[in-house]
Amino acid sequence: MNQPPTFTPADDGLWEQYDQLATRAYGHPISDITHLREHADLQVALRGGRVVAGGLGLLLDQYFGGAPVPSACLGDGCVAPEERGGRLAAGMTAARLRPLIERGAVISAITTSSTGYARRLGWEAPTDVFAWSVATDDLKRSFTSEDFEIEHGPTEEAEALQRDLARQWNGPLHRPAWWTKWKRDKHQLTTYRFARPGHPTTGLLSLTTQRHERHGMSLVVHDFWAASQPTAAAMLAFLGRHNTRARTITFRRGALPPYPTLLHGLRHHRAAAEAWHPWMLRILDVPDAIRLRGWPADLATAVPIEIENETAAWDRWMLRIQNANAEITPTHDEGQVTFSRRQLAVWYAGGYRSTTSARMAGVHAKSEKALATLIRSTAQFEPWLPDHF
Repeated sequence: MNQPPTFTPADDGLWEQYDQLATRAYGHPISDITHLREHADLQVALRGGRVVAGGLGLLLDQYFGGAPVPSACLGDGCVAPEERGGRLAAGMTAARLRPLIERGAVISAITTSSTGYARRLGWEAPTDVFAWSVATDDLKRSFTSEDFEIEHGPTEEAEALQRDLARQWNGPLHRPAWWTKWKRDKHQLTTYRFARPGHPTTGLLSLTTQRHERHGMSLVVHDFWAASQPTAAAMLAFLGRHNTRARTITFRRGALPPYPTLLHGLRHHRAAAEAWHPWMLRILDVPDAIRLRGWPADLATAVPIEIENETAAWDRWMLRIQNANAEITPTHDEGQVTFSRRQLAVWYAGGYRSTTSARMAGVHAKSEKALATLIRSTAQFEPWLPDHF
């Protein structure tokens, strides 16, 4: 423990060592360490030639304001149980981010149950994350499919629909070409497409099933993408028709979009929500993250703001938004709104839906008008990350 760790990219041998470490640290095998080997970056920490920590990193675009922003998506990280408590995780995280930043990442997303550790390093959760369960019989009694046709299997048209719908939220990934096969093979997903006769696909549903030991099956929804309320209702009605085999429909954490179709359609609100550890966001490069994000076309403003930097000092910036573009430059003007690093991430993701929610999160503003303008600038779309990595 006295010998300082070294951080390095993993070669074939270190990949195998990390796979074994992760199995020991998590208590079960982590299949993505094998399945993502062609696509992910693996950084490890060595002490005395032995792998003691590590984690995967993926350079993927996340949609914010309708535009793709390069993101360092960190997953499947761990520290050896005997090494915990020595602040190794912070150094390991910096080593994991470095190569992704060099390749263009300006933000970073992570999903972790150790939210306190992530917050200390600058990540914050823009929104709550829930898994939903609802009785299949309740869906059957509450929703109708009208004249929608349902077809089995993915298509290029359906994947294009998913990409178009992803742009309407803050957070979803622009899924690369290998994503669908990886998820389908990993979870044994079954995919269905929904469309009115003679019209393009407007709904995409992916689910997995597992046979119960005695009778029936469990059914878990992984993808729920609908272009309209009637489409979403038809998809819920389709799930309700599984009532002879599945007693309950479960929407995997984050899979159900945060719109009220389910709540407003149920005759009896007996749905159960289970809170999960949230996805968290960190801004790595403030000017580029602002430049690359999408912004409202009808908003023209210039607001001086102050942002906490990585040394806990405060930098003064001028944010200018015009013609659906924005830039942020250093200024000497006193800020009208002050963001900590974590508050900046929530604002960027549209997590503050009002000036009240921003102030209750600790955002300080000398001008209520300036704060309201900033909230409007990122709240055009809601935060939602249905993708898991």
